[in-house]
Amino acid sequence: MTNGLNINQLKAVETTEGPLLIIAGPGSGKTFTLVERIYYLITEKNVAAENILVATFTEKAAQELMTRVSNRLHEANISFNLNEMYLGTIHSICLRILEENREFTRLKKNFMLMDQFDQQYFLYQKINEYTRLPNVDLLFDERASRWKKAETLLKWLNKVSEEMLDFDQLKTSKEPQVQVLGFCYELYQQHLEEENALDFSTIQLEAYRLLKEHPQITTQLHENLHYLMIDEFQDTNTIQEEIIFILAGDKQNICVVGDDDQGLYRFRGATIRNILEFPSKFEKGKCKQVELSINYRSHPLIIQFYNQWMEQNKWFYKSKLFRYDKRIEPREGDHPDSRTVIKVSGSDGLGNWEEEVYQFLISMKEKGKLSDWNQVAFLFRSVKNDKVVSLANYLEERNIPVYSPRSNMFFEREEIRLLMGAFMFLFPQFPKVRKWDENAHLDEWEMYDKYLREFADELRKKENHKLLKWCQTRAKIHMNLLQNTDYSFAGLFYQLLQFDLFNRYLEQDLYKVKDSRSVRNLSLFSKLLTKFEYLHRVSVFTPKTINTHLTIFFNQYLRFLINGGLNEYEDESEYAPSGCVSFLTIHQSKGLEFPIVVVDSLNTTPRKQYSDLDEILQENYYRKEPFEPLERTKYYDFWRLYYTAFSRAQNLLVLSCQENTASGQGTRNVPSKPFVGSYSSLKSWNETSSIYNLELENVKDVNIKKEYSFTSHINIFETCALQYKFYKEFEFSPVRQGATLFGTLVHQTIEDVHKTALRGEESKITEENVEDWFNANYNNLVKKERVYLAPQTQKAALNQVLKYVEKQNNWSHIKEAEVDVSLVKDNYILKGTIDLIKGENNTVEIIDFKSEKKPDLFKEANMMYHYKRQLEVYAHLVEERTGQQVSKMHLYYTGEENSNPYVTFPKDTKAIDKTISTFDGIVQRIEEKDFKIKKRPEKHCRNCDMRFYCNEKL
Repeated sequence: MTNGLNINQLKAVETTEGPLLIIAGPGSGKTFTLVERIYYLITEKNVAAENILVATFTEKAAQELMTRVSNRLHEANISFNLNEMYLGTIHSICLRILEENREFTRLKKNFMLMDQFDQQYFLYQKINEYTRLPNVDLLFDERASRWKKAETLLKWLNKVSEEMLDFDQLKTSKEPQVQVLGFCYELYQQHLEEENALDFSTIQLEAYRLLKEHPQITTQLHENLHYLMIDEFQDTNTIQEEIIFILAGDKQNICVVGDDDQGLYRFRGATIRNILEFPSKFEKGKCKQVELSINYRSHPLIIQFYNQWMEQNKWFYKSKLFRYDKRIEPREGDHPDSRTVIKVSGSDGLGNWEEEVYQFLISMKEKGKLSDWNQVAFLFRSVKNDKVVSLANYLEERNIPVYSPRSNMFFEREEIRLLMGAFMFLFPQFPKVRKWDENAHLDEWEMYDKYLREFADELRKKENHKLLKWCQTRAKIHMNLLQNTDYSFAGLFYQLLQFDLFNRYLEQDLYKVKDSRSVRNLSLFSKLLTKFEYLHRVSVFTPKTINTHLTIFFNQYLRFLINGGLNEYEDESEYAPSGCVSFLTIHQSKGLEFPIVVVDSLNTTPRKQYSDLDEILQENYYRKEPFEPLERTKYYDFWRLYYTAFSRAQNLLVLSCQENTASGQGTRNVPSKPFVGSYSSLKSWNETSSIYNLELENVKDVNIKKEYSFTSHINIFETCALQYKFYKEFEFSPVRQGATLFGTLVHQTIEDVHKTALRGEESKITEENVEDWFNANYNNLVKKERVYLAPQTQKAALNQVLKYVEKQNNWSHIKEAEVDVSLVKDNYILKGTIDLIKGENNTVEIIDFKSEKKPDLFKEANMMYHYKRQLEVYAHLVEERTGQQVSKMHLYYTGEENSNPYVTFPKDTKAIDKTISTFDGIVQRIEEKDFKIKKRPEKHCRNCDMRFYCNEKL
């Protein structure tokens, strides 16, 4: 087996037993090697896919790897269940382990998973409890705002989790700063438990505790997981390394892949020691080592440039080397005879950098082989500073579109300015109620008032007369609210979409990132509104609470989002949108490649990234002795960062800056001292005509197979393709409704019953226990969904479950409960969650529960046909994926009191084939963005938030 592998790649693929370290330099075919290694394990070593764990650094990398592995196996006609393979980020794998063994953790069903903003907002809402702790001012500036305090606290709490520090030990420290951190962490753990919540750091901590405290679970995982592969190992942290080694067990078939020269995430707790010390974790000579150092990406002169960059830094310290000694080599073969590392800079004193960049780009377009602006990427340390935003505006004003989703421009976009102005207009009392005292002032109010004026200008236009009248009516109601409304912020948002000023953004039938930015920003705004309503339990405006919620929304929630910055939409399968030059941070560019890379931020210097408390913790409380010398880390990180930037370039690497000679206080030399050696020998672009002869690569397509299920995709599309377009394609967030709470509650409690039976604990299926499970599920659902059921409705739901339990003579027929199954198809991945019972003659039967009364089968023939097709999709999944034969398919109506609760369909292979063919056709329509509808589904419209838009447009 070679399949285009070079000697070292082949060695990495075929070395499967025992520990293996693969040092993979930039452009060395790392992902290709990983795909081939997984394929080799399955085809040559006969390893079941579910016996392999592969951890990646990002979700995007996981999706791409999953697509490439599934395609490779699909081409070879090898069937396997993606869900059984542990493939994802370390966070997602830990989350899966927690969900599969939740009953052994502090977590209850329906736990809340917080992203970074959620976590900071969670701390902000409880910050007074932390500020009452003695000496807490040693952790953050007492004069800082509550939001800033929450941000600082978040950083320290995550560090305690990621370094697995013992908070009891911290609490008894003689250092008051350490001691108060221990008490803060203890309080935070209590808050997480009370709210049934997890943040990204505690996902790993809970998984670690689960594995350490429940050896039977670890043993089971060891029996299942025979081979582990960990990508980007240089960016793992302490707790991740611990978890990986626990999962590897005694087999030690653990392959780690990475490049110590591209370790960028110290600020997030990553430690380079994990990859540098990996071989020493095993007996001497046991860990094999393979170096992938042939670069298939870059021109030899670019490779020479970044090799020399790394050689400039001192990696030896006290006779110890803090990097693997390696040299990247270009691939064999012909390469263009051209200068491929140049500079594009503004001359000292002229301030002409922006114009110089523009002229270079136009010149490459007109004289060179640049066919699409997406062949150019600009890399910066940050894309949020004024200089970078100014360059983006300069280029866009001259018709060079810029893709810069992390540049903090969200709240400056026209569609968002108008929306915020509309909300200001709709609540005319806000300028008065926003002040907590007469002299109060927030900078954001100036922005809000400016956007209000802009919106008011639009309202004066003749074409917006209808919107003006509507806004005036609503504003009058809100100003003197006398009774509860039937909407809140999100409801108002969807009502605004009926007017041309806003729905013009929805009308464009364009789906590429560049063209759909406005509609995707509206979608993101809908998510912000529904998240606010969720966090503050707001569903309607009331006379008593309207002004309070208004003040919290503008003075706190929106303000924090504005200050923290909000990223715009990024498409995982279109990382460099056609028609745009990309403005990315260097961190963002990791793992990507571009024909032309322009590296800026040459004014920066190595910066210290640790505090006194960091030093105290590292010296006295970390689980390991300090590794890299603290005072050298700023240099190591600086050189690694720019090495990563330079090595993204395929055909042309450009260093760019506004040159400057320091002339007194407040000025600096640009480029800064670390770059002078590399920069000074470069020729300027306008002195190098050979760049126009370069054959530029096209940006590679990232082919990611999407997952589709009957209930989450096909059902919605068939009901209304427009609804699919807005809620699935553009991901608008619907106003929360409790209609599904009843069904979810019944389903979850029946799942508890089935899982108890499958564990062989039938004696525990008693009325008392069922009621306990039901109540626990209800409480956790209420906490998560923030909606409630009336007592009589709760009783009705519980009775459905008890009646189901009562009708079962024994539980031996239950085969699997709520099992996730996926099947790789030619163009997509089919998914479903299925309950199986044992059938006759070694067959299985599918059962799907409906928490309602059994319908009239004749009158509801269309509904029954719909449900039958859903079961046919499940039958196809089970037979194709598991090889088990399905004999029957059932619907079970838990709300049926008088007659047989079952509706049974025999399995009909021809009907199943027809259903799957229809499924394929619908997926094709979705992939082709064909969301046209012939007629509105009136029955469904009244519950759809987009009805206001459709009433005007359809």
